[in-house]
Amino acid sequence: MPLTRIFSIFSTLALTCALTAMPAVAADNNSDLPELGDSASSLFSSQQEYDLGRAWLKAFRSQVRTDPDPLLQDYLEDLVYKIAAHSQVRDRRLQVVVVDNRALNAFAVPGGVVGVHNGALTVANSEAELASVLSHELAHLSQRHFARGVEQQQRASIPTMAALLGSLVLAATAGGDAGIAAITATQAAALQNQLSFSRENEQEADRVGMSTLVDAGYDPNAFASMFDTMQSSMRYSSGRNVPEFLLTHPLTESRISDARNRAREYPRNVFVDSLDFQLMRARVELHFSANPGEAIKRFKARLRSGSRSPEADHYGLTLAYLAQGDTAVAREHLAPLLAKDPRRLAYVIADAQIDITGGAIDQATQKLQRQLAINPDNHALSMAYADALLKGNRPQQAEAVLAEHVKTHSEDPSVWYLLAETHGLAGNIVGVHQARAEYFILTGVLDKAQQQLKYALPLVKSDNLTTAKIEARIRQIEDLKQAMKKL
Repeated sequence: MPLTRIFSIFSTLALTCALTAMPAVAADNNSDLPELGDSASSLFSSQQEYDLGRAWLKAFRSQVRTDPDPLLQDYLEDLVYKIAAHSQVRDRRLQVVVVDNRALNAFAVPGGVVGVHNGALTVANSEAELASVLSHELAHLSQRHFARGVEQQQRASIPTMAALLGSLVLAATAGGDAGIAAITATQAAALQNQLSFSRENEQEADRVGMSTLVDAGYDPNAFASMFDTMQSSMRYSSGRNVPEFLLTHPLTESRISDARNRAREYPRNVFVDSLDFQLMRARVELHFSANPGEAIKRFKARLRSGSRSPEADHYGLTLAYLAQGDTAVAREHLAPLLAKDPRRLAYVIADAQIDITGGAIDQATQKLQRQLAINPDNHALSMAYADALLKGNRPQQAEAVLAEHVKTHSEDPSVWYLLAETHGLAGNIVGVHQARAEYFILTGVLDKAQQQLKYALPLVKSDNLTTAKIEARIRQIEDLKQAMKKL
């Protein structure tokens, strides 16, 4: 977790202060029953954790920059769900948030919120290494390390809780040094009191996480190799820019040794790295480059010196040249990739984007439409298709695509944002206000969400049903505001 122990203090305090004040959420009849043998469930249920986690995510999004890249979102969701399917996490209603920050970090919050810094992909050398971090985080969730610390955390004060939330957000926006400075100023004593408890949790999360990793089909040695990568980053950091993950997950020689020894207990196998991981890694590398030219130099140098993944480096060159507006060279690098693997969505979308940049918008929309027929409601394809339709001056068609897509992606702020823009271009002003309201709800800006709906009310005064729905939504937002104040 980005500050795992820190958020455990925050979350358990918030639970004790906020759960009784949160609005009721519809659930099945068994959702509030404690799980046998789980002492943590006698304090609060999985449904209550879920409700709190979603409220926390809204507050988090309101202060932290996230990465809306649909391809990266899809990839990380698939990876998290794959790992979770082999984990001990019982409530698998997971929500993945991608933080736009180059620091190595990942976190899992009670209620199934799983976060990944996009920078983690540039630090990990393989999907297995990234999966080892996520397996560790899911192990913290499955063992309910947060909930089991409630009794001890109740000794902390409310001002401390607020300081810890601020430190958590600061670490995700300004980097490790600033975050730790804020923590040190307010929480040195509290963190010291938690040290032995945290070490026990870390050991358990390593053990359970490795079992999950192996069950999901990954190399158990990835745990130790990821630790080695982190240790190298720390060794060359000269005390600065230490991987964020290590600030709350202390790395010791015994921990690395334990990971190596545990990996030897599993049968030796040959593992092939994921091409999707390497492609997404290239996307993130370009994202963090100062300019496309810098990225081009890096990808070319890698190809000259013996690339770990030539396909990914050619894909990176495709995107970098496209960002420069050089569609001819971009297509040169993409053509052999697309010929070899014509249905890989990263290539299909890049091909369509080259068409759009070159002015062949109708050709791009046709390509994306064909792929959507094969992969209906795919997030990355749907967003790319809607964008192509908008660039082709077909907002009504884009509106129809997004209105359908948002039904299955109602928790994604980026979908609501694009839908609001599309409603505007299509002349649907009521739809603009409603979509903006949903975007602001998901990003925790609740006053603006209410204001958008109030703008819509005079426009629907002759429509009693729509008026009633909007008024009900305004009341729901007010309830959510009261609940979030408790955070």
